[in-house]
Amino acid sequence: MADRMLRGNRLMSASSMPVRESELAPRQTCEFRCANEHRFQVHFAMDVEPPRTWDCKFDGSVARLVGGADNDDDHAKARRTHWDMLLERRSIEELETLLAERLAVARAPRRR
Repeated sequence: MADRMLRGNRLMSASSMPVRESELAPRQTCEFRCANEHRFQVHFAMDVEPPRTWDCKFDGSVARLVGGADNDDDHAKARRTHWDMLLERRSIEELETLLAERLAVARAPRRR
């Protein structure tokens, strides 16, 4: 046990503070606004194209880039719901059969 014991000579000796002489990479500041009119800024590197949407840091809703180009591709493609994915695997007849089986099990008297 003593040979695996941590010694304190290197713990926390390397500082996580930034070096004062170092230069930050060039960056751009983008402003986002959510449906609840919360406005906030996010910093990105200059060589990165900022996303059109970002999670609002106040309430977690979807915020849109202020002054960004609105692309209608987001609105044209509908999201796949659970029901859509279920219909890809099973037909309505199969789902009705499964529902009847599960309801019969749920309604059966429980044994102790």
